[in-house]
Amino acid sequence: MSQLSPVATFLAGLQWLFFMFTNTVVIPLSVGTALQLPLAETTASVQRSFIYTGIACLLQAFLGHRYSLMEGQSGLWWGVILSLCATASASQMDLSVVGGSLSVGILLSGILIALLGTMGIGKVLNKIFTPIVMSVFLLLLTSQLILIFFKGMVGFTSEGRINVPIACLSFLLVFIVSVLTVSGKGLVSNFSILIGIVVGWIAYSLWFPTENLSTGSTSTLLILFPWGGVTHLAWGVVIMAILTGLINTTNTVATLRGAENIYETKMSDAVYKRSFIVTGFNSMISGLFGLVPYAPYASSIGFIQTTRIVERSAFVIGSFLFVILGSIPALGSFFSTLPISVGDAVLFVAYLQLFGSALRNIEGIRFNSKTIYRLAAPTLLGLAIMNLPATAFVSIHMYLRPLLSNGLLLGILVAIVLENVVNWSSYETSYTQEIQRKQVE
Repeated sequence: MSQLSPVATFLAGLQWLFFMFTNTVVIPLSVGTALQLPLAETTASVQRSFIYTGIACLLQAFLGHRYSLMEGQSGLWWGVILSLCATASASQMDLSVVGGSLSVGILLSGILIALLGTMGIGKVLNKIFTPIVMSVFLLLLTSQLILIFFKGMVGFTSEGRINVPIACLSFLLVFIVSVLTVSGKGLVSNFSILIGIVVGWIAYSLWFPTENLSTGSTSTLLILFPWGGVTHLAWGVVIMAILTGLINTTNTVATLRGAENIYETKMSDAVYKRSFIVTGFNSMISGLFGLVPYAPYASSIGFIQTTRIVERSAFVIGSFLFVILGSIPALGSFFSTLPISVGDAVLFVAYLQLFGSALRNIEGIRFNSKTIYRLAAPTLLGLAIMNLPATAFVSIHMYLRPLLSNGLLLGILVAIVLENVVNWSSYETSYTQEIQRKQVE
């Protein structure tokens, strides 16, 4: 699109702020609950998440990959942390030991990723993560996040029931934002996300009682290792955290590759190197201060495709505003009144674009009855695991449970193994020859 005016740039930055907020606010709250942290510490964790997410985005914008791609708390890490906490509770393992072990593992994984980044790990990962692996990752990530957003949209309760009035408002918002995105002209289409949030927030406040986030007293923001002490460690958890950090590099590869189409440029090895170094540094900070580790958000691609605003200036404004939001408790309290169902409904539309990105990765690849396994096996296995209850994995050893119970993680690993062990081109050739032979007969 043409160069934005200063007012439009600020509004685009505000739209980025809401995108960052709705993608971030639930994560520290759920992790605080899973680790059974005091309310004051959970509140401080929310503030830290806001402040550092904005800083992490600015670091990537100026020192890392230098594109308008959100550096946020990783959905893969989020799932693994919640899974570890759930299995620890079931096994009566001290959550402070789990938290401390996670912190150490996250810190070590950050150091490792930064070191590998300086050594040019991007070249290796670009060979390992083929278009099929990228498609599997994006399909599973989209499925995992859409499920989370859908539950928030419909007001899904702990009793397993749908809140019909909230669901109706959410689907109305989905319809409005979709129409504005697809059929809107000019700035109306570009700011469909922002319009949806504002309209939804007003409608929700008129139809339903406002539910404010209970902030309570705030703990010290710069306390080290707030998740637990590091004198007694569960080394299985530490190793699992390091493994998760390595697999989390998938986010960087998928996001930067997806951004190539948007920015019409080929990402150089230097871009990957800078991005990995910054992400590694962000993970080190996460381990020290009790934050879910960071990664470039593949969902940024869907957001940009929806808004069609690529200017880095708007992204920088949104990131800076997010730092301010976390630094001023009164502002944080105000924005925390944004209903989760409204944010999830709007993000539901933005994340639909990720499905298109997954399909674009496999454009031109022809599948037959044999080669379809390279895509179907890891994708459907991951989806099947995602839909199993957590109690289904209780019989598995607690150190294997976080890996085997995480559909996204396991699906990616299976895809990597299949792509780098099986010679799929031979099956493509033999199948084509067999078809040709039958046609001749």
